[in-house]
Amino acid sequence: MTNPILSDWTTPFEIAPFADISDDDFAPALDQAMQAHNTQIHAIAKNPQLSTFANTVEALEAAGEQLDKVLSVFFTIAGADSNAKREELQRAFSPKLSAHFSGISSNKALFQRVADLWDHRDELDLSDEQARVLMLTHRSFVRAGAALQGDDDARMQDIKSRLATLGTSFTQNLLADERDWYMDLSEDDLQGLPDFVTDTARAAGQEKGAEAAIVTLSRSLIVPFLQFSPRRDLREKAYRAWAARGANGGETDNRAIAAEILALRQERAKLLGYGSFAEYKLETEMARSPDRVRDLLMQVWEPAKSRADADAGLLTQMMQDDGINGPLEAWDWRYYAEKRRKAEHDLDEAVLKPYLQLDRMIEASFACANRLFGLEFAPLDVALYHPDCRAWEVTRKGRHVAVFIGDYFARGSKRSGAWCSAMRAQAKFPKVQTPVVINVCNFAKGDPALLSYDDARTLFHEFGHALHQMLSNVTYESISGTSVARDFVELPSQLYEHWLEVPEVLAEFATHAETGEPMPQEMLEKVLQAANFDQGFQTVEYVASALVDLAFHDGDAPADPMAKQAEVLAEIGMPQAISMRHATPHFAHVFAGDGYSSGYYSYMWSEVMDADAFAAFEEAGGAFDPERAKALEENILSTGGSREAEDLYLAFRGRLPGVEALLKGRGLVAA
Repeated sequence: MTNPILSDWTTPFEIAPFADISDDDFAPALDQAMQAHNTQIHAIAKNPQLSTFANTVEALEAAGEQLDKVLSVFFTIAGADSNAKREELQRAFSPKLSAHFSGISSNKALFQRVADLWDHRDELDLSDEQARVLMLTHRSFVRAGAALQGDDDARMQDIKSRLATLGTSFTQNLLADERDWYMDLSEDDLQGLPDFVTDTARAAGQEKGAEAAIVTLSRSLIVPFLQFSPRRDLREKAYRAWAARGANGGETDNRAIAAEILALRQERAKLLGYGSFAEYKLETEMARSPDRVRDLLMQVWEPAKSRADADAGLLTQMMQDDGINGPLEAWDWRYYAEKRRKAEHDLDEAVLKPYLQLDRMIEASFACANRLFGLEFAPLDVALYHPDCRAWEVTRKGRHVAVFIGDYFARGSKRSGAWCSAMRAQAKFPKVQTPVVINVCNFAKGDPALLSYDDARTLFHEFGHALHQMLSNVTYESISGTSVARDFVELPSQLYEHWLEVPEVLAEFATHAETGEPMPQEMLEKVLQAANFDQGFQTVEYVASALVDLAFHDGDAPADPMAKQAEVLAEIGMPQAISMRHATPHFAHVFAGDGYSSGYYSYMWSEVMDADAFAAFEEAGGAFDPERAKALEENILSTGGSREAEDLYLAFRGRLPGVEALLKGRGLVAA
């Protein structure tokens, strides 16, 4: 019987046949797919003909289709709907996959064929896109250690394997801490909480099989609890558990794992001839060097810290007015900031949330994509991996463009955060394939599901990534969609957030869950006026995390990452009542894999551009200016990694922006 993962998928648009796939299918499918891929790689490496772009680079692009199918299905499910079996498989797969891909990158005969092409690239008559793919292929081999010999080569393979295992352990430890902790709430403990928080807490209790309402470590529940609970003792207990994820001792403690990861990354960089892992990692990014990253972050840090310090004084006074002496603590900030927001902007989130229905915000994100790029979305009735998931066919002028999948609700089997991935990326070689793109979020369930304003921004953010995948129009998958520099990849997502704040969008789609009435004009104005509320806090917690990440990787690896974290925070004068957005033991961006290691700054690097890019629309015909939308698609959204990120932005805007647009956008300087 054919393994359903490896069979020809006859589902609509060749979506993975989730209903036919069991956990027992993954291991044999992976073994068979890796064997098939190895056979393809061996044939390319041992080809007796002289190396050509077609028989080497294009052959590499075409290889591994079965493996792509297995990995896309498995890692989608493992991240969004894990269970004990899938976690066991993930632990087993990590070293196997590391060895598999290391074997390819260290294949000397294969690398020699690529190197021969690179050495004679001026004689090959390649298109611009082909030349780009050749450069990236050669660079990836070199940076993976293909040129290493002997003991250095063997050590590099060991390092990669160990890092893969450690990254998986870090992720699973964090998921275990988030899944296993909860705090029971009595009826008295629920006093003072808005209905949407108590409803979410009761639903969480039902999911856990608890007798009553509970607080979990899901951001969609703990953040509103910290915002609204008048019980300081309960806020402290919940906050301390949230902050301690990955640092509770025992089998799920991530501190030693973080230290080992940092040491191995530094050793890896040294083997490749770099002074530090940050130098190695940033070489291929827009920023290019640790010094440029640190300069950007510190330009933002000073005004953000100044704002946060001033805000802390106001919140401390509010706390003292409540009869509480002593310093403002991290479990106090959100509570008093919410009270301050209500007082200064007359904006109560409990009153606001009914106007931010999940379904209406999804419609809003689709409607903006329709007005900007002509995309249309029609629901698809297909079996997916979880009942919460929904799918749409994306078309333009009647032509199929993509499939979009949304998985929006928090659950214990889903890792925290929000992300976008392509289960199938756009390409035209070796055959035309349209993308299947998924957005995964962690919103609170409800009937109807209601979002906070931050939740709504997250939805637009992830859909911006999805547009980058769906509108991709390149030949080769390796440069498709979001296959761009890490500090450029957040530009489309952060830029798309701006359309949520367009008054006509909110006026049309922010309708009350019970009455259907649009958000009153007065409330709409308050929402927009309050958009930058508490930016001192938000910017400080983010920049502190980015600076710690950079310090971890710029120089010798710290033997004690927690001590290094404390040292960096002391040097920059971290406000006492604000914590890093992601402290080391739960900093999954940095330690779950290499993606954002030495690169957490990239959200801010991209924000410098997104503030300036949206200004281009405002300077033209407004948020939906057709010429600017066309330029955005042609120069950024459709081009993937076919050119250097800096060149793509210059083609769209004509110049590179300074940090002033970002500071103005965050309200940290006078407009």
